[in-house]
Amino acid sequence: MKLAKRQQSNTGVPAPSSELSRIRNEIYRLFEDPFSLIAPSTSFFEGWEPNIDIYEDKEKITVNAELPGMKKEDINVSLEGRALTISGERKEEQEHKEGDNYRAERFFGRFQRSITLPSAVNAEKINANYKDGVLTIELPKSEEAKAKQINVKSS
Repeated sequence: MKLAKRQQSNTGVPAPSSELSRIRNEIYRLFEDPFSLIAPSTSFFEGWEPNIDIYEDKEKITVNAELPGMKKEDINVSLEGRALTISGERKEEQEHKEGDNYRAERFFGRFQRSITLPSAVNAEKINANYKDGVLTIELPKSEEAKAKQINVKSS
């Protein structure tokens, strides 16, 4: 099983401000996955993208994306080749006209997150489910991508 997790630093240095941290993560991402330029992340420019976990086993790839406070109608999932894209819009539900904001950390607006899948999948059998703020996408591997057991014969 493979687990890909973003925004984790193992340098031991205290995390800088969020903007500098985001820039550093984008630079690390470019060095770790140079082909990500084909489907770049928009978070560097827009400020928010969902956190994801990716798991792989013999039969399928599973992607979990945190999308709290969203409605399933506002989430789009698409696959082009091996590029999986999750996009949508989180809308602010109420306005506060009285007083000033003391602190606002939640992001509202459009987002897009594209990832390159580690192997080819069967697009006809993809299953996406949204529950309790977590989008789970199960992508069955194509027959060509599944590991094959080869019997060794003695001569």
